[in-house]
Amino acid sequence: MFLEAFSFANNGGLVMGLLGASLAALLPGIGSAKSVGMCGESCAALMIDEPQKFARSLILQLLPGTQGLYGFIIGILSLRKLSMDMSLQSGLGILMACLPMAFVGLFSAYYQARVSLAGINILTKNESQSTKGIIFAVMVETYAILSLVISLMLLNAVQ
Repeated sequence: MFLEAFSFANNGGLVMGLLGASLAALLPGIGSAKSVGMCGESCAALMIDEPQKFARSLILQLLPGTQGLYGFIIGILSLRKLSMDMSLQSGLGILMACLPMAFVGLFSAYYQARVSLAGINILTKNESQSTKGIIFAVMVETYAILSLVISLMLLNAVQ
């Protein structure tokens, strides 16, 4: 029964919709997991000598994790639109609606981690300027939010 649902000939719309939901959750999730891990390593090194900087370093570590959350939201909303009898066009519409979040989420998490790592260096060397590192990292977040919004708008347009 379960494998019959993935038969493209019988359920092409469902298969495409599932692919979109999977990509929306998978790619930003991978990007966020790797990125939060990279920043966590750097923060852990900072904690050896300066544990009082934990709160500020935690903010910089957590920022690249939001893309995974945004992808999860799009994945869940996509799953709510699926049905066994949906057309191939509707399934392709869901797939296309998920792609902005999937790809922008993956890459923005990675690049936000790189900026966050630079912010952790600012925190290490000049704590009074560390807010600037957070602002730089938040600028990358803008593009993740834009991709979230466009994926939401596209999902709402799918019949």
